[in-house]
Order: sequence, then structure tokens, then C-alpha cells
Amino acid sequence: MSDVKIIAGPKTWIEGDAVQQLKKTAELPGMVRAVGMPDLHPGRGTPVGAAFVSKGRFYPHLVGNDIGCGTGLWQTDIEKRKAKRDKMVSRLEGLDLPWDGDTSGWLAGYQIEAEGADRALGTIGGGNHFAELQSVERITDASAFAALGLDEKRLCLLVHSGSRGYGEAVLRAHTARFGGNGVDDTSEAAEDYLKEQQYGLRWAEANRALIARRFLDAVRGDGRRVLDVCHNSVTEAMVDGCRCWLHRKGAAPADRGPIAIPGSRGSFSYLVAPLGDQTSNAWSLAHGAGRKWGRADAKGRLDRRFAPKDLERTELGSYVICEDKSLLYEEAPQAYKNIESVVGDLVNETIVSVIAVFRPIITYKVRRT
Repeated sequence: MSDVKIIAGPKTWIEGDAVQQLKKTAELPGMVRAVGMPDLHPGRGTPVGAAFVSKGRFYPHLVGNDIGCGTGLWQTDIEKRKAKRDKMVSRLEGLDLPWDGDTSGWLAGYQIEAEGADRALGTIGGGNHFAELQSVERITDASAFAALGLDEKRLCLLVHSGSRGYGEAVLRAHTARFGGNGVDDTSEAAEDYLKEQQYGLRWAEANRALIARRFLDAVRGDGRRVLDVCHNSVTEAMVDGCRCWLHRKGAAPADRGPIAIPGSRGSFSYLVAPLGDQTSNAWSLAHGAGRKWGRADAKGRLDRRFAPKDLERTELGSYVICEDKSLLYEEAPQAYKNIESVVGDLVNETIVSVIAVFRPIITYKVRRT
């Protein structure tokens, strides 16, 4: 078995099934390191919120079916004191419909050509994906905040989405041939997958940018991208002088500068800066709060206690746009871990410092069309 580590303090709940999945994955041929983040939780056979390092072969199923999924943060020109939340909520319509613009031209800006799945370009998708308008709650590192060109008097937009149906198609085709056995890194299959992944990474980045544009157009604002990071990928890495492969499944990169770590739709999000050489945590960080309850379990626990309208407002005073009733329950704040605990574990491990904290204003998930 490879070296296995879990970064979590005593106050952070880590489900036993997630630990077992982490250890089982660490037994795959060629694995040399497995690291669970504080947001670790069970996935479909392999855990989410983890990073894996292998040598000689890599495993596309560890990347999963949403290649390139990640988060982007935009500084908007919307002044916090002038923002009219209810008016903006009423204007946020049509984001689930196909974009009527030039998709080929948009994708060309990200050095890729249009393909068959492009009707989904600029749409958020289901699950835990969202676009969230946020205000600055507090700043803990003023110089780092200023260096990113952020303005505490203006709202920010955080977008979480991926490659939509493209990643699913790539994973299905790969597992039909190889299952969960991975591929030799010198093989033609490995080369083919890496090319497909590269397309997915760029498509996902283009998708987040278009989501941001459509959202800001709807609320009559403008914005500048501050950062964009991917938390589902496999990349080549030099580890102890050897060529290896770093898999991130729900793990944000710690080698790309500051990252945003979102909480649930009813909690704060954190902007953090990586610290140190990041070797002990496989150059990776938590990508969010992490699930505390499975989706079916969350709905069963909550639908007898809350009506849908109760979940459209949060304790922080934010508004949730989610007209899919099942998703409203599955993604309720109660189904997620405490984001303060998750970020606190990273801080206590001395692998991040907090730059700023953001409060949700409007969380957009889905509107019936």
C-alpha cells in the first residue's frame, strides 16, 4: 500500500466509508501516495476530496465523470451598497437554456474547436454546481486581497461547474475498454486520454467564464476574472525526482496561487493562499465543505422538517434559486460539513492562510424553463 494520510482535526466528521475507499484506492498498482482532505466523503467507489500520486500508470476513473470541474472567481462592478437583491433575482432567468451566441468563437478563445456537446456551453448543470453572488464579509490579509485587485465595496461572483456531458462521455468510453485498471503511461491509450482531458479542461474553463458572463449580463453588471482552478484532473508531476501522476478528485490545486473554497449555499466561502512546499498534502487542498449526508439521505432527513420555500432563504440572509425540489433538499446546507472546520484544519496544518471570507447573497442553481 502507498503512503496514506488524512488531513482532518477531531471536530471534522470523516465518514468511515470514505476512509475505506481512500485506503482501497491506495492499493492500486503504482500508487505511491494517497491524501484525504478535510472535505473527504464517499464517492462512487472512490472518495471525493482526495489526491493520489501514482508512478508508471494513471487512473482516469479517479478523475471521474466531470473532467475539469472547478471554480472561478470574478470581481464585479456591482456596488454592495447599491445592490438590489430582489431585483437581481427576478432578472436571473434563461441561464439554463442554450446560449444563443457564437459558441465556436467563444471556444476559440480557449484554443479549442466546437464539438457536439456545445449546446450545454454556458449552463451550470446539476448536483452541487452553482453560480453565487457574494459580498466581502471580512478581510484577514489586506495586502494579498489588494494584490488580487479585489474591492471590498463591490460584489464578487463565484462559479462552480465543469465540462458537463463531455467528461461523462470520455469516462464511459474509457471504462468500457479498461474498467478501473488504469493505463500504462507510455501507452497510446494514455496519450489519447490526456488529449481528451486537455480538451475537457479548456471546455470547462470556457464554460465557467460564459456562465459568469450570462449571469452578470442578466443582473446588468460586468466583471473581471480573478482566478480559475480545476479540482478534477490528472497531471504529470515530479515527485522525489521521479515522473509521477497527480490525480485530484475534488481536490483543489495548491500550486496555482490563491484558491476559493466554497461552503454550502448557506455558509461562508473562503479565499485562501497556499503555504509551504505542499509535499505532505500532495500539492492539493480541500475544494469545498464536503458532504456530510448522501443525497437520498439528505432528502429523507429534511423534507418532513422543511417546506421548499423554507430552503430558499438561508440563515445568512441569502436567496437560493433552485426550482428543482429534489435538488433543493439534496443540496441543503445541513447536508454539508462545517466549512469553518474544514478551512480550520488546513490552517492548523499550516498549508494555507486565509485572505478573505465571503457571504452569499444569491445562489443560482436551476430555474425551470
